[in-house]
Amino acid sequence: MESRPNSKSIKTNEKRLFKRLISERQLENILDWEFEDGFAYHVISEGDIDALSFLKHILKQQTLEYLACSTWCMAMADIVEIERYLELKRILRLDTYVGEIFKGTYMTEYSALWDLHNYWGGRVAIFRNHSKVFCGFGEKFDFVIETSANINGNPRAENTVITINRNLALFYKDFFDNIIDYQKEFQDWKPYQLCNI
Repeated sequence: MESRPNSKSIKTNEKRLFKRLISERQLENILDWEFEDGFAYHVISEGDIDALSFLKHILKQQTLEYLACSTWCMAMADIVEIERYLELKRILRLDTYVGEIFKGTYMTEYSALWDLHNYWGGRVAIFRNHSKVFCGFGEKFDFVIETSANINGNPRAENTVITINRNLALFYKDFFDNIIDYQKEFQDWKPYQLCNI
């Protein structure tokens, strides 16, 4: 497994790890194992399924050529997990979009996310953002995950829709590709060109 030089690890407490495992098990019990093109899968939870578990459910089915993820904020453990997907080559290219409070309020997390993108490519963009979206293009299907949940653990009821539809994924990709980053820290960034377009 490839990892970047001087990469850091994080100790995840047992309670958080157990909650993530329960979250993933819940999805295995309620969602189809193989998603079908043209279908939308609606889930409402009582805070027992976190947003990243929906992405992991898809990563169990396929490798992603490209993923854009948008969130208002995210936890350090989730940044570490996303980097693991990059190391395992389950995600080949990533762009991340966060809210305008992220850099000032979550300085450690912003620094880790910046380092991740500086090493793996893509960009982290800050703008007036409260959307929670994963937009991905994979070897089997393209998808959009629209959720009320940020990329962090949250014991509140959350709603999520997973839509398996290339046109919808392209719609979101085009939107995020045209976001102007407040920080302008990734000056060389260019929108990712999908291989099969």
